[in-house]
Amino acid sequence: MRILVLGGAGYIGSHTALELVRAGHEVIVADNLVTGHRSAVPKQAKFYEGDIRDAAFLDKLFDAEKIDAVIHFAAFSLVGESVANPLKYYNNNLCGTEVLLEAMVRHGLDKIVFSSTAATYGEPENIPILESDRTCPTNPYGETKLAMEKMFHWTGLAHGLRYVSLRYFNACGADASGNIGEAHNPESHLIPLILQVPNGKRESVSIYGTDYDTPDGTCIRDYIHVTDLAQAHILAVRYLAEGGASDIFNLGNGIGYSVREVIETARKVTRHPIPAVETPRRAGDPARLVASSEKAKRVLGWNPVHDSLEEIISSAWNWHKNHPDGYAEK
Repeated sequence: MRILVLGGAGYIGSHTALELVRAGHEVIVADNLVTGHRSAVPKQAKFYEGDIRDAAFLDKLFDAEKIDAVIHFAAFSLVGESVANPLKYYNNNLCGTEVLLEAMVRHGLDKIVFSSTAATYGEPENIPILESDRTCPTNPYGETKLAMEKMFHWTGLAHGLRYVSLRYFNACGADASGNIGEAHNPESHLIPLILQVPNGKRESVSIYGTDYDTPDGTCIRDYIHVTDLAQAHILAVRYLAEGGASDIFNLGNGIGYSVREVIETARKVTRHPIPAVETPRRAGDPARLVASSEKAKRVLGWNPVHDSLEEIISSAWNWHKNHPDGYAEK
């Protein structure tokens, strides 16, 4: 199939583009490179630099390329920034998706896989979290992603678009080749922050809150390897290509690890003491966030294979220790 990956120069997008190439698909990547990296795009993929808010750019792209399906990663994704600057997120995430869907309707494209987030749920009602649970986001990032899902739903009813929305939890790790990985600026994810200590980029890592109702008092999260996420997107494309109805799926390991467990595993992998500093809780951090991915396994046939925390951190460390400054161009 010929698959367009929007935001394919970003962290999860580049790993998905690479897995698509390895699976024998023809891959077209479009990215505005605001947060993405040109060198993260697979050499076998055709690349277009442009913005999904630019209707003329999308028309030119859809005229030039025969596209069978779209995978949509193009969005801003920093929770804290979204609270401080909500309109930036509504403009890029929501308005950008509206322009994209108009272009898809104009060009008769009817299949899209969407990179959503666990942030659509907000404070969880149940653990593990089910797709049918209440959605009540606690920040504009999650709010825009939820609104994008609803935009796909209503566009589907009006124009025959079929979509899969993948709500994932803590993406982490790096491709086994060590050639691509996570490189955010600023970095906000726990595992890269921890690995900055053995890389000489920071003296210690902070633990925000040690008095949660968890076995060791620190927050528990569901960590999922980026390559397993990439495989889920490929399976979702196949599901739509085979006539599957629009649907929403959680993606996680179903296993929660505490902040202390992640730090201890990183110490083991890197053989570095990694000093940790205990600090007060951050506002809005739930004690536990763990997904049920049984629906994705049952319907899509998804089977995460890189599910050990040690393997996840080892793959991340393989990237970070050899690329301490991320990608060379930034």
